[in-house]
Amino acid sequence: MARMNDALAWSLLAASVLIFGGYEAAMLARGRRSPDRLARYAHARMRVAWVMAMRDVPDSEIVAVQALRNSLMSATIVASTAALALMGTVSLAGSSFASDIARFYSQGGLAIRPVLEGLLMSVLFASYVCSSNAMRYFNHATFVMAMPVGSAQRAEWMPLATDYVERGGILYSWGLRCFLMIAPVVAGIVNPLLMPVMTLLLVGVLWYFDRPASLRSPQMRTRAGDRRSDAPAVPGQ
Repeated sequence: MARMNDALAWSLLAASVLIFGGYEAAMLARGRRSPDRLARYAHARMRVAWVMAMRDVPDSEIVAVQALRNSLMSATIVASTAALALMGTVSLAGSSFASDIARFYSQGGLAIRPVLEGLLMSVLFASYVCSSNAMRYFNHATFVMAMPVGSAQRAEWMPLATDYVERGGILYSWGLRCFLMIAPVVAGIVNPLLMPVMTLLLVGVLWYFDRPASLRSPQMRTRAGDRRSDAPAVPGQ
């Protein structure tokens, strides 16, 4: 009975990994075909367009730095939360995790729980690494965007700032995505039967947020043409 339960738990873990991995593979293929129909690709292009728009605008240094500071603080919050959660997980499950690993080397046979505990610590650490590196990129881009508009130094380092803002946004997205992955892992620690259910719920949430706002809500008018068409006609035109 115990072996049957272990086999079922491993099967549920494998199914959950396949569900999430299949979703990410499908989103990768979809993003390569139609970048504008996936939020992460659309946002990456939007960040590059923002840097290019702010490049030659006079007296825009403070506004640009403030915008990057907001992104920096968002990444800081995710990194700090992931680090605190990781320390709490190590404190609560570190001793049992180490004993289970030692038992595996001495007796053979690995239970599902220490694997899930290790997976939980791994996704939290990945979230911290992605978010902290996003902070690093945003921080360096801030120095470039704070240089005086029209200066030779700003023109020289602007390609680096464009690349760093794009990289920082991608890493921030993955840091948040890794943090959300803890939901099915924690559900699997409580009861392996909940793991694929929570994975499907996570995929549903990610599918909603992976679509641009104009695709999620057709009623939301985000194009300038829609706003112009709604504007009242000026007499005499």
